[in-house]
Amino acid sequence: MKTSVAIIGAGPAGLTAAYLLSKNDVAVTVLEADPVYVGGISRTAKYKGFHFDIGGHRFFSKSKAVEDFWSEILPDDMLDRPRSSRIFYGGKFFAYPLKPFEALMKLGIFKSILCILSWLKARLSPVPNPRNFEDWVSNQFGQRLFNTFFKSYTEKVWGMSCKEISADWAAQRIKGLSLGSAIKNALFPQKQAKDKSKVIKTLINSFKYPRKGPGMMWEACAQKVRQLGGEIEMGSRVTGCAYDDLTETWTVQFRNSQGREQSLGAEHVISSAPMRELVRGLSPEVSEEAREAANSLKYRDFLTVMLILKERNMFSDNWIYIHDPSVKVGRIQNFRSWSPEMVPDPEKACYGLEYFCFEHDGLWDSSDEQLIELAKRELLQIGLAKEGDVVDGCVVRQRKAYPVYDDDYARHVATIRDELDERYPNLHLVGRNGMHKYNNQDHAMMTAMLCVENILAGEQLYDLWQVNGDAEYHEAGEAASEQTHGSAIRLVPMPASTATATLASD
Repeated sequence: MKTSVAIIGAGPAGLTAAYLLSKNDVAVTVLEADPVYVGGISRTAKYKGFHFDIGGHRFFSKSKAVEDFWSEILPDDMLDRPRSSRIFYGGKFFAYPLKPFEALMKLGIFKSILCILSWLKARLSPVPNPRNFEDWVSNQFGQRLFNTFFKSYTEKVWGMSCKEISADWAAQRIKGLSLGSAIKNALFPQKQAKDKSKVIKTLINSFKYPRKGPGMMWEACAQKVRQLGGEIEMGSRVTGCAYDDLTETWTVQFRNSQGREQSLGAEHVISSAPMRELVRGLSPEVSEEAREAANSLKYRDFLTVMLILKERNMFSDNWIYIHDPSVKVGRIQNFRSWSPEMVPDPEKACYGLEYFCFEHDGLWDSSDEQLIELAKRELLQIGLAKEGDVVDGCVVRQRKAYPVYDDDYARHVATIRDELDERYPNLHLVGRNGMHKYNNQDHAMMTAMLCVENILAGEQLYDLWQVNGDAEYHEAGEAASEQTHGSAIRLVPMPASTATATLASD
């Protein structure tokens, strides 16, 4: 009998799993709550012929398996794009990554000397075992540079003090980067390393990008899944997952696009849904301890205000980080710089102003008209538009964009993992929200790839929690030899039978 798999969510993780399983003659049904878009946060939204990215998605990975997957799905539509971003602080624009001499001129000699001295102090006397974001970044850059280039933006993104954010998040998102590496890169620019495992992601100078945005990749992937016989049910929101101990099978309940309650039987469930919601819907119910852990997980939401305006070539960056606390916007995308084909009119520019918020706070509940007016005012205040430039706009709200790394998240996730492993066989968590790990789409894809290998083998060859923020697979203990294993993964270490996972070490 054919193996059957129900997949919750048609984001990068869900569709990667669906495609690889379908290629191996596994019966797959993907349940996606969105009635229109696949790709999750990696979708491409459209408005009057303009295409825009929800968050900005560079297609760069240290994993050959991931790069090969992208080439297989979209062989002829990937552009090579230059990477360019800046920081707006104190009314001035600074290159990011940092260019020390530019920063010296713009910050002023006195302040720059204090920053260097602060960094030297941090190197000589770092905070031992940093637990929060502020201490971790201060160790890498010094307290003064932290206050200048990290504090305001990070607290704007997360809506909480940097002392309340776990150091795990900084270690994943700024991995390998310090003031020393930034200065070295500025003084002695290096060619892109042939061995991508040696590249610091934050310092890459180019990346690939689909002509019509990241959604182009996942729309093509969804089409290939269907061609292989897989089913993708759009507008279908999962309401519960029931496990039968006797038959070792699952029944997934969902509400379809017509609002009808339906159910789906499967041997395996792959979930990229937010961990909190998944746990709440499991049957038999989880323990009180696991339920409290799930309810304690937090998420940060955000919205993009897309503005169409007269093209004045105000900036060519992919995005600009807005560190100025006098405005609410956190980041501004320039969609033409991602791909010229995103903007159909050469006389128009298309910017995306990103606002980080919590669902149902004042910003989230503002009307589209209010948000567009706010974005217009702030764009003028920053100096990236002139009065009367904006001709149109729209708003996209993104729930649960970022799993929050507060002080207790790792403990809560560990509690949930332990119980799910013990009580719910054949339930596989993948992707950003599925694993409550804030990482890029290539990381999400790698967790799905290894999950597929486990399902095809009928045993846990790989511990998905050992995939780190660079979409690499790390085994516990001695470094493993880089041998090829299985049908989907190439140049990935062989699994260790004694592998153990520690969330905080990723």
